[in-house]
Amino acid sequence: MSIGREIEDIARDLVKHQHDHPPVRDLNREVERRLTLADRIADDFARLLGSWVFILAQVGIMVIWVGLNTINLIRPWDRYPFYFLNFVLTIEAVVWVSIVLMALNRQADRDRLRSQHDYELNVKTEEELKALMNHLMHQDEILLQIVNRLDRTDREMKRIARHLESVIETSTSPPVPRSPEKSERPPIILPAP
Repeated sequence: MSIGREIEDIARDLVKHQHDHPPVRDLNREVERRLTLADRIADDFARLLGSWVFILAQVGIMVIWVGLNTINLIRPWDRYPFYFLNFVLTIEAVVWVSIVLMALNRQADRDRLRSQHDYELNVKTEEELKALMNHLMHQDEILLQIVNRLDRTDREMKRIARHLESVIETSTSPPVPRSPEKSERPPIILPAP
């Protein structure tokens, strides 16, 4: 009965060391929720500007522009050295660079948020490791208590076994006959040399 109570006490001690884990945040979802319509459009344009489709479309437009103005099939609107084409490309470059810079600023904000999140995860991991180490140390203490109890029980069982062996030995040995003339004094046991 006392062993059962001890086991219940140990189980209660183990339950005390459980702890909750806060959830991990999804940064991509948080960033997507904060984006405005202008931010989304700028991100889509920045993705478009960094693609082969955009580069090939730009090269195609320039080839058509130069071709139509040099072949003279229709009335040329921009003769060589193509000042108007240079002006359009310069304005286009200014607009696209501004959009890309806005996207890079948002990416830098996202990277800062990711760095903060990584830091929070590192702190959380460190706390979890400390909690696990404390839990393991507590389990070590409990296991040591169990080993000590088992050792005491083992010694007690050996003592009982020796006692039982001595009782069995005395009960199986033949009785010594008593002679009526001897007195009822107990026998003297001499120590072994």
